[in-house]
Amino acid sequence: MDADPITAQLEIARIIPVTEAEGPGRRFAVWFQGCPLRCPGCCNPEMLPFENGQRRCVTDIIAELDEAIPSGIEGITLLGGEPFAQPAAAATLLRAVHERGLTTMVFTGFTIEELNKTSEASTAALLRETDILVDGPYLRDLPEPRRRWIGSANQRVHFLSDRCNAADPRWLLPNTLELRLSNRELTVNGFPAQGAVGLWKRPRVRNASN
Repeated sequence: MDADPITAQLEIARIIPVTEAEGPGRRFAVWFQGCPLRCPGCCNPEMLPFENGQRRCVTDIIAELDEAIPSGIEGITLLGGEPFAQPAAAATLLRAVHERGLTTMVFTGFTIEELNKTSEASTAALLRETDILVDGPYLRDLPEPRRRWIGSANQRVHFLSDRCNAADPRWLLPNTLELRLSNRELTVNGFPAQGAVGLWKRPRVRNASN
């Protein structure tokens, strides 16, 4: 089951209110802090520990989402870290997203078969609130050069509802890389186009003066 939206909290690494690099259309992207998996070459090693994030109430994140809606966002994307490590609160968040008529996309290092085998009601609740699921661990020896928004060739895209579909032509466009400079801090998110080197799909932050 999902959690009480009033008391539910999430350990968050970062939020980008409007991005076009983390799924179809303009999206509200939430990176989770903490992952039980340890994929070699993880693009976001700083997001693996559970204790290094920011504790946020789901209601506060929803309020931030509401502020972004006038910017034309059509959905939310959950990345990590590992969203399914915090399934109850994540399901609560996505339920609120669906109540606003928006779509949901979730990246997970688990396979859908592993998620379906679990007996946890909160995991099933999160799956029910997911429109697009990208599953599977990141394998650095199997880079994916063709499919948009996919890190390694083993990963699969599952359309779990009729809100989104594989025929969307935006899946055929080149990948997008976004850079933001704020308070002398450079943030990079998205996935470089084929042939680009050295940047992957997760956000990077560094002091711009370095």
